[in-house]
Amino acid sequence: MASRLYAWARLAVTRRGRVIGVWLLLLVAVGGLGITIHGKVASDFTVPGIESQKAQDLLEEKFPDAAGGVIRVVYAAPKGDTLTGPKAEAAIEAGLGKAARISGVVQVTDPFKTGAMSADKRIGYADIRFRQAAADVTQQAKDTLSGAMTQARDAGLEVEYGGTAMKAETKVGGPAELVGVVIALVILALTLGSLVAAGLPLLTAVVGVAIGVLGVKFISTWVSITGTSTVLALMIGLAVGIDYALFIISRHREQLADPDMDAEESIARAVATAGSAVVFAGATVIIALAALSATGIPFLAVMGLSAAATVLIAVLIAISLVPAVLGLFGERLRPKPRRPKAGRRERVPGALGLAWARTVTRKPLIVLLVGVVALLALALPARNLRLGLPSYASSPTSSTQHKSYDLLTKGFGAGFNATLVAVVETKDIPAADVTSTVTDLRASLAKDSDVTAVSKPVPNADKSLVVMAVVPKTGPDAQATTDMVHRLRGNAPAVAKAGGTLYIAGQTAAAIDVAHKLSGALPGFVAIIVILALILLTLAFRSLLVPLKAAVGFLLSVAAALGTTVWVFQYGHLNGPLAIPSAAPVTSFLPVLLIGVLFGLAMDYEVFLVSRMREHHENTRDPQQAVVHGVARSGRVVSAAALIMAAVFAGFIFNEDPVIKSIGFALAVGVLIDAFVVRMTLVPAAMALLGRRAWSLPRWLDRALPDVDIEGANLPDHTAKKDAERSEVPVG
Repeated sequence: MASRLYAWARLAVTRRGRVIGVWLLLLVAVGGLGITIHGKVASDFTVPGIESQKAQDLLEEKFPDAAGGVIRVVYAAPKGDTLTGPKAEAAIEAGLGKAARISGVVQVTDPFKTGAMSADKRIGYADIRFRQAAADVTQQAKDTLSGAMTQARDAGLEVEYGGTAMKAETKVGGPAELVGVVIALVILALTLGSLVAAGLPLLTAVVGVAIGVLGVKFISTWVSITGTSTVLALMIGLAVGIDYALFIISRHREQLADPDMDAEESIARAVATAGSAVVFAGATVIIALAALSATGIPFLAVMGLSAAATVLIAVLIAISLVPAVLGLFGERLRPKPRRPKAGRRERVPGALGLAWARTVTRKPLIVLLVGVVALLALALPARNLRLGLPSYASSPTSSTQHKSYDLLTKGFGAGFNATLVAVVETKDIPAADVTSTVTDLRASLAKDSDVTAVSKPVPNADKSLVVMAVVPKTGPDAQATTDMVHRLRGNAPAVAKAGGTLYIAGQTAAAIDVAHKLSGALPGFVAIIVILALILLTLAFRSLLVPLKAAVGFLLSVAAALGTTVWVFQYGHLNGPLAIPSAAPVTSFLPVLLIGVLFGLAMDYEVFLVSRMREHHENTRDPQQAVVHGVARSGRVVSAAALIMAAVFAGFIFNEDPVIKSIGFALAVGVLIDAFVVRMTLVPAAMALLGRRAWSLPRWLDRALPDVDIEGANLPDHTAKKDAERSEVPVG
């Protein structure tokens, strides 16, 4: 591989104008398509085959008036006043009259007729039901509805909005995300020692992210894509795009420190060696993300494939656009020779990494034990992991969704925000038995100790479907509500015996079903990415123990990151500093996403770190010196790459979307733990303990495996020799 990338990089440098032109043309073409032709971004997470989704599909087919999106308008009178005052009642009635005339509205409930008011008459609500599905209710309709409620607000009432059609769109590009990019630029400048060199990784990463994200938007014309998919593609693409360019540019600058090294030769060498590591590292990220398709969950598959495509673009840019741009700058990127100041000892390159490597490898067994125990301690909260989808309680406290949630809880109890829908398909029940079957079911549902109320049955036009609302005592995020849903579904056999089918649906039930589906898909998903990545790492390092060690380290990183996420988001710690509105279950697809993304990123650092160890081992056959050399030479760049990636992810922690917030936190913490605790500490300690055994491979397997050469051993002899002399690090 190194030889082919060497030749390719030479070509890219020689024809740099054409290479840069092709990428710019691709950016303009894809960007133009993505901006002008794109579909609607979905805001819900649907999973075919789960019970709640089957019920929703049935409602859309046979009872469309009960399946459309709902905006719940919540009214609250000032303290000491009520909604039943003449002025307040007139204002509410006037607003509801205007709401009924909004295009797409099929039903408007009147709180004065339905009794939808709190006991003290201070809080009430009206449901505005649309013909369209919740995701298809237009922003124009929402704005018109808000305008219709002006009179109620003028009367001194607080008016807030909730319901299925009020899910906020995912937004990116705020100040917090930009701060992450600025931090990345500062780290790049300190690492590369040049503002020009620091700007190059950002420039090429932005090109790759723009092509990837706008390409995803273009594809949304035909494929349903959630807002989280585009944000994840942006998040991952920006992070790996910067890191991959950093590894190649850093290697190039390191080689240019030799005055005899030609700039074009250095570029080719950097792409051949660091670029080979980029290709393998990128392949593990792509495999891990694409493997999300194996979960059988469409929105997660699209999310993974979108991010994987962006990573693929980042890899292609790193081995083509980056060398072409480096060729433009030529000698201007050559580091200036440092003149040691009088009385000051000259600093040895990689001195900090060298000192750290010596410290870690001096007592490797103790380092391993302490590190593993610390990671297991961080992982402990994950034992109580609960999964779910964010309710409006997780929306920003300033949002109308959160305010409506709080008002409904105050006026009607926590369970009112977790209302379920019992759907009974009655077409196979004898006509004479339908009423008794539904009546018995309603009585059975009402008997549950955690049910507050069950509404009267409402049939569709041909009476083949009956719907009842079930109000729990506890909120949507409570374990008691989850347990209650399972108990209510225990009534299905009795309904089936009569010839009908019972479904327990609604947003709360859907969140529970998605969490259950994802939990079941997790073991198979982990097995797929671990096995495929082990194969790749075995090819890269021609070793069995190195890939196994990498996989074990990854599992420790994931467990620690997941435990920390549970401690913060589920237990409710650090809510204030991180602007988390309330403690809640962890987003149901976060563990799968964390495993997929973090595995790929963890293998990045494994490849870059261990490839330098193996490169030195191939030249010296000294395993202990190879460990120290690898950390000394790559530790600074790996540390910078991890800090950059963590800064990019951390910028999304302050995004208002609770899903993006939790993903950003989990990935930022996971990257820091994996890079600094596992790769920079536990890996050198483990490699020191393994010694020569780390590089052993059964002869039959050695003969069967192709020689991919990511260290540049097969490059021209004079270049390889000069590079080996240049990269020698004192270990004595």
